[in-house]
Amino acid sequence: MIGRLARSRPGRVAVGIAAIGFLAAGYASPAAGQESDKPSTVAAAGSLIDPPKDPAASITSVEGVPIAPTATTETREIAASSSQAVQTTSNLCGSGYYLQYAERLPDERRWGTLYTYQRNYEPFETCAVFDNNLATRKYMKLKLCPNSLSKPCSVDEGYFTQYAGPVRLKDGWCSRVYGIMKDYKSSSTALIDRAWTIRCN
Repeated sequence: MIGRLARSRPGRVAVGIAAIGFLAAGYASPAAGQESDKPSTVAAAGSLIDPPKDPAASITSVEGVPIAPTATTETREIAASSSQAVQTTSNLCGSGYYLQYAERLPDERRWGTLYTYQRNYEPFETCAVFDNNLATRKYMKLKLCPNSLSKPCSVDEGYFTQYAGPVRLKDGWCSRVYGIMKDYKSSSTALIDRAWTIRCN
């Protein structure tokens, strides 16, 4: 009898301690072979800190104007916040174009906005419009140049209260765009002086 009690007691003590541990943790002890998988608290915590998705990233068109799949985040944000301007500048270019690029200039002050549009079928035209957001008369120059030195640039310049352009190029892939805004043509300092190469897409 003594020998049997001595062997059985440690087992009972271990079971009792295990039961207390599960109750303290707030879990019922499952029967052997019936353990269930619990969701990982690490995964749950990670999902809480995932950054929210940019709502502009899902925009594929505004006011009937399609947006290029390769458009930048800034381009999509401008399209979302200035849909009327996108529609107006697109109408200046004509039908069949999609918005490829838009940029606030010279920065977030947004004295002007440059828009470029492209058409994905013959004659594969590129079109650009330089919007005057100051609504006051400024000297503006918009130039769209092909990637071939043998072909001329398309230019529009003068004093405008609304926009310069549109300027167009046939086969305008990888074109170079220049946008200048000054108080006067003779001004030594430009309010905006921007040049960039249109993405070859």
